[in-house]
Amino acid sequence: MSTQSDRLARWDLHCPPPEGLERPSRSEVEAAFRTIIRWTGDDSNRDGLAETPSRMARAYEEYFKGYAEDPEAILSKTFEETEGYDEMIVLRGIRFESHCEHHMAPIIGRAWVGYVPDGRVVGVSELARVVEVFAKRLQIQERMTAEMANTINAALKPKGVGHPDHGCPSLYDSTRRSKAGYRPCHHAHDGVLSR
Repeated sequence: MSTQSDRLARWDLHCPPPEGLERPSRSEVEAAFRTIIRWTGDDSNRDGLAETPSRMARAYEEYFKGYAEDPEAILSKTFEETEGYDEMIVLRGIRFESHCEHHMAPIIGRAWVGYVPDGRVVGVSELARVVEVFAKRLQIQERMTAEMANTINAALKPKGVGHPDHGCPSLYDSTRRSKAGYRPCHHAHDGVLSR
C-alpha cells in the first residue's frame, strides 16, 4: 500500500516544474494554505481547520493531476478496422471540472469532441480521458479547446478535428451569468473540415 508521500514522490517525478522553478515541498504548500486561512480572518489552528491545509494539499493534487498525464499517450492505442468509415465521430456533453487560471475559481462544464478518422479510430472513453487531462490543469477555455484539438490531431492524424467549445460558468462572481458558447477549433486535412 502506497503512502501519501510515495504518491507525492511519483507526482513530482512525472511532473517536473518548469525549468528554473523548484516545486515547493508539501510542508511549504500546507503552510501557504494556513496563511490563506489566517488571511481570511480565521484561526488555522482551531479544531475544524487544523487539518484543512493537509486536506487542501490533497485536493489540489487531484484538481491538477492533469499536469502529470500525457494526453497523446492516452490516444496511442488505436484500431484500424474502420472498413472505410469516414463520418465524423462525436462524443457529446463530456462533463468536466477545471479551474480558471485567472482566479483559480472552479469551472464546471461540458465538452464536445469530434474527428473524422483517416483509417484509425480510438475508443470514445479515451476522448473523454483527454478532456479530463486538460481539465485537470489551470485553464482558460480557449486554450483548453485548442489543446484538445491539437492533441487529437497530432495523435490520430485524422482527416479533420472539430471541437466546439464548452460553457464556462463563472463562480468567481455570482452576479455574472455565462452562457454556453460555440467557439469552434477546427483542423482540416484535404479540405475535409473548414471554418
